[in-house]
Amino acid sequence: MRLSENVLHRIAWAVMLGSVAFCTVAISSDGWAQDAERPNVLLILVDDLKPALGCYDDPVAQTPHLDALAKRGMRFDLAYCNQAVCAPSRFTLMLGSHSTSTGLYGLGSQLRDVVPQAVTMPQYFAGHGYRTQSLGKVYHIGHGNYGDPPSFCVPHFHDKVIEYLDPASTEGGQLTREEALFTNQQLDRIRSLPRGAAFEWPEAEDDDYADGRVAAETVRRLQAAAQRRARDATPFFIAAGFVRPHLPFSAPKRYWDLYDPATLPMPEFEELPAGAPAVAGKRGGEIVAYAPVPEKGPIPEPLQRQLIHGYYASTSYVDAQIGRLIDELDRLELAEKTIVVMWGDHGFHLGDLGIWTKHTNYEQANRIPLLVVAPGVTQPGSSTRQLAESVDVFPTLAELAGLPAPVVPQPIDGVSLVPVLKSAEARVRDHAYHVYPKQKLGRAIRTERYRLVEWKVIGEPSESAEYELYDYQTDPLETKNLAAEHPAIVADLRKKLAAYPEPVAPQPRRR
Repeated sequence: MRLSENVLHRIAWAVMLGSVAFCTVAISSDGWAQDAERPNVLLILVDDLKPALGCYDDPVAQTPHLDALAKRGMRFDLAYCNQAVCAPSRFTLMLGSHSTSTGLYGLGSQLRDVVPQAVTMPQYFAGHGYRTQSLGKVYHIGHGNYGDPPSFCVPHFHDKVIEYLDPASTEGGQLTREEALFTNQQLDRIRSLPRGAAFEWPEAEDDDYADGRVAAETVRRLQAAAQRRARDATPFFIAAGFVRPHLPFSAPKRYWDLYDPATLPMPEFEELPAGAPAVAGKRGGEIVAYAPVPEKGPIPEPLQRQLIHGYYASTSYVDAQIGRLIDELDRLELAEKTIVVMWGDHGFHLGDLGIWTKHTNYEQANRIPLLVVAPGVTQPGSSTRQLAESVDVFPTLAELAGLPAPVVPQPIDGVSLVPVLKSAEARVRDHAYHVYPKQKLGRAIRTERYRLVEWKVIGEPSESAEYELYDYQTDPLETKNLAAEHPAIVADLRKKLAAYPEPVAPQPRRR
């Protein structure tokens, strides 16, 4: 069923007015009514989480709860974000639209300034009778961005992204650069503020940090949602966002103690790919906002090992918080009535190619974990090599919930993965698409074997483009750009890029 013009108008007005009342009605083929049989949705978002998990065969990761979740449903082995930056990645998830379709490329991009009539995934579910809520890091809040309150039926439960318990981590309790950025304070003088510590490991309880508090509040929301559903049949859509393993790697000591630093995987190749265009490379960036990382030059091996230790400890910490949510679903007897999706917003470089954090078009920044548990649809313990994108989650969840395919004001660039959830060998796309904007826009096609990246100024002729080609069968570490050696492969992948519309230029913030 396609949404009628009247329904679209109601949605648009609800968005513009920020109407909470919009969340009390539902769209169906029979009019505005609720469906007591529709499944609940628990959408779990994790910041900076690469597939460094036991369920993805990482040999050292201690992630028992996510490993158990994977055994309940399907693991996507070739899932990719659409842009390796926090805010744009979350926009692609919630809109089902590529950055190149909306112009939302930056950390400070304002969704409603750029796409004022957009209907986000939670809004779409609210329009079909779901009570939608968000907790923790769902949209990116910070860097001048305040999230998207109209997306949810109730006010967002917000907590910290940058958090320290040890005063020594902040030079005695001072406001640090990253704390200021993520709380929208003193944005005009960031460089004058002190750097916070890159990691800390105090003796602490889980709820002493934000992710523990978000887990505790999500448990309370699940309990209330269960009571509401029993009372009036209202299904829930709860988005719970966790910030670790985002820097700083602040986690209770017991999670650090899970790892022997000597056994942690260290980067195998620390140079940029031979023959890659200069625009593609990265040095420094986000990592140098944290002490004691050198602000220039290479990171010494002992510090690299501490940073990698902190990443794995933070991943184990967030794994435990996700376990609390799944345990509560089971206790409330909601597991068989709830679709669970666990999604990482992008990957994370840990010294590979000499790069740290994200903000590139390379594999480690763009490959993400994606787990889908859909009772009655997914086969427990299944996995697939179907290429998947963040934009696919919106149409997939809509179909799983029995809702019409989204027809909304913004373009839907995703495809439903439901055929794959039913059969791991089914295929609905032959590549994934992602971008990263620098002086030029890097657009990438990732097939099961190759990645092609085209670097070109938007609107400039194709003759001005520079290309990268990587073969993950013969060179998984991306040591060499093979574009000049394989013109036929480049030509074939360029045809796939040419099928996409001309990218929308970055949109300035409206005043």
